[in-house]
Amino acid sequence: MIDVAAAYEAYATSVDRTVGIEEEFAILDPTSLDLAPRYEELLAACQDDAPLAASVSGELISSEIEIRSGRGEDVHDALARQRDARRRLFALAGRHDALLAAQGTHPWADYREQPNIDTEHYRRVVDGLQYVARRNNTFSLHVHVGVHGADRAIRVCDRLRGVLPTLLAISANSPFLDARDSGLHSARTQAFTKTFPRCGIPDAYGSWQAYADYIDLLVRTSSIVEYTQIWWSVRPHFSFGTVEVRICDAQADAAEADALTELVVACVAQAARDEDEGRPAAGGPDLPARLVEENMWRAIRFGMDGRLLDLDRLVEEPAGAARDRLWEWTAPVRAEIGLTDLKLPARNGAQRQRALLAQGATMEEAFRASVQETQDTYANTPQEAPSA
Repeated sequence: MIDVAAAYEAYATSVDRTVGIEEEFAILDPTSLDLAPRYEELLAACQDDAPLAASVSGELISSEIEIRSGRGEDVHDALARQRDARRRLFALAGRHDALLAAQGTHPWADYREQPNIDTEHYRRVVDGLQYVARRNNTFSLHVHVGVHGADRAIRVCDRLRGVLPTLLAISANSPFLDARDSGLHSARTQAFTKTFPRCGIPDAYGSWQAYADYIDLLVRTSSIVEYTQIWWSVRPHFSFGTVEVRICDAQADAAEADALTELVVACVAQAARDEDEGRPAAGGPDLPARLVEENMWRAIRFGMDGRLLDLDRLVEEPAGAARDRLWEWTAPVRAEIGLTDLKLPARNGAQRQRALLAQGATMEEAFRASVQETQDTYANTPQEAPSA
């Protein structure tokens, strides 16, 4: 049962700029670096650690584990909560002879060999989507930002449509899939976003009523039974009264995950500010989906090494210039919420792995280097947010 009225009320009581973070990790065998279906074992082991047990969640496959910050009063609070959960989770994995990886895909794991977790939700997903669900062995970073008012939240989602490809290019960290170099910078996005239904870049709805009508249509036509069966790359989250941004690959380096989280929060907050003040969104109110999709493909294929469309001038520009414009656009709210020292890496995860390949490393060696980054940074993630 999808209670649209209750969701509307969740936005009526939602507080701007509260933040929740969700990070998905692959569980690996420490010797082979193959996926290891040990979620249930790690979940049972963390029951003696109440804060960790409250943070851990399962995802589609048993070789995946997620941690959630819960509701932070602001981005700094959410990051502090998430850092604590990371330290606890990585320590637990170490005690149980498991490694955790943070990359959008596993380079060589065979999806046909991955058992799914046994929950009602994921049984429904697999039964409904079949191959599409089983094929989706991917790992990502999701950021929730509180937005007060249901109509306002929908219009913030609308405004973020043109921003999503730039966030994807910045976060690209999945060059490998099916035991080969995919030639892409975000194979995760191609494997997940381009196969799941109701996924990728959403339409612009304009109002809560228009979105509620869409939900009603899906329910009446037996298309969905849960609102989470809508997998848009940005969506209103009915339970939390948030705008959830779901476009980013998992990040190999904890500091990069933090910086990306901060940037996403700034984008949502700036979109809400622009909505309140009547400023136009990039590409205008009727931004065609075809233009956003063109940028999505460019971000998937080339990431930060490529070129994106400037949606206002309709010309190409280096992805770095698009990133810089995002930085400039969010400057006002970043100053307000203490994110002026936000530091994005010179090269993202995909670029670093491709650089290793260019130097003669194998795919396995590049992945091992990424896994080592994750062990070094997530397990020892600092207590305090660097920009707090």
